[in-house]
Parts: sequence; C-alpha cells; structure tokens
Amino acid sequence: MAINKVQFQRGLSMAEFMDRYGDEDQCEAALMASRWPDGFVCPRCRAGGHTTFRRDGLLYLQCSACRHQCSLIVGTIFENTKLELTRWFLAMHLLTQSKNNVSALELKRHLGVCYKTAWLLKHKLMEVMRLREDSRQLTGRVEIDDAYLGGALPGGTTGRGSENKVPFIAAVQTTEAGQPVLACFAQAPFTKQAVSDFAAKSPTRACGARK
Repeated sequence: MAINKVQFQRGLSMAEFMDRYGDEDQCEAALMASRWPDGFVCPRCRAGGHTTFRRDGLLYLQCSACRHQCSLIVGTIFENTKLELTRWFLAMHLLTQSKNNVSALELKRHLGVCYKTAWLLKHKLMEVMRLREDSRQLTGRVEIDDAYLGGALPGGTTGRGSENKVPFIAAVQTTEAGQPVLACFAQAPFTKQAVSDFAAKSPTRACGARK
C-alpha cells in the first residue's frame, strides 16, 4: 500500500524544536521577529530607534525618540504571565504537533505546572488559534461533503443514521491536483437545506488550516 503523504509529511521534531526554542533568549528573539519583522516600531510615536533593558528578568524596549517603554510581551497572549516563554513555546509545539489533541492533564505533566495553569494556558492558545483562523477564507476549488464523529457506543443503528454519531458538513479548499489546503467544519446534518444555510452564513469561512 502506498504511503499517505499527508500522514507522513515532515513536522518539527522535539530535538529540532529544542535546538530552536530551548532557552529564553531564543524564544525572545523569535517573539521579536514575529512582532516586528522589519524592526521595532514604537507603539506611541512609530519611531524605530530604541534601547533595551531588563526589569525583574523581563525584556523591555525604550523608544529613543519619545522615551516610551514597553515590554516584549505586552499586548500579546503572554502579557502578565509568570511562566517562562520556553514553557509557552513548548505548549504551542505540543498542541500543534499532536494528531489526537493534548489534554490539559497531559500538558500539566509535560510542562511541570499545576492543572489549573495548564488548563488556562491550553484554552488561551486554542482561543488565539480560533481568532487567527476566523479571518481565513476558502477560495478557488472547494469540495463539500458530510462527515461524522462518534459511533463507539454499543447498540443502536449503524451507518449515517446512527444516534451515536454527530453529523458535520465539511468544506475543503484544495489545489487543482486535489491536495487539501484549508478546511471548514459545521455541526449540521448533510441535507440540502443545511448545506444552503451553511453556505449562506459562512460561504467561504475557513476554520482550520494545514500547511
């Protein structure tokens, strides 16, 4: 049987992740590059010149023009956090590399934090990912089909009409060769009316992506 290229696509190994983001300096550099890819811009006066200093271990940037100070993490999901960036980055890696999701309890064990912290961290990251995907749009070639979740409970009917399964409508943006690019899912039965309502409410909204 041929190898499924989607399942065997190359990811970021844990060793590679630790090489890139294994200490605070690397994580800070990655966050700087993400926030200001063309160099620091003061949020108050939009000037670029700045100096850096640390306060209580946190990196701050001070504008050379207006003297405004801001921390590296202000205005981000990391603002007011007491956790190191290395733990946040590790949590992001674990949540995005797992095929079957990562529970808050499992995240707690990997990060060495309490359950409440792991739960809050996970839900913050998931909310940020949801907001990030809300702006994506399906364009070009889009395929729509039905999908079902569940069916593990014994008893009841089998097939599409099973009361043990939750029906979904799945819309997938593909390349001309049929390779999936973006996907959108809505919990609804696969009927003409449901598909029509789904298209009317969110005709091209993509709520999941795969690179």
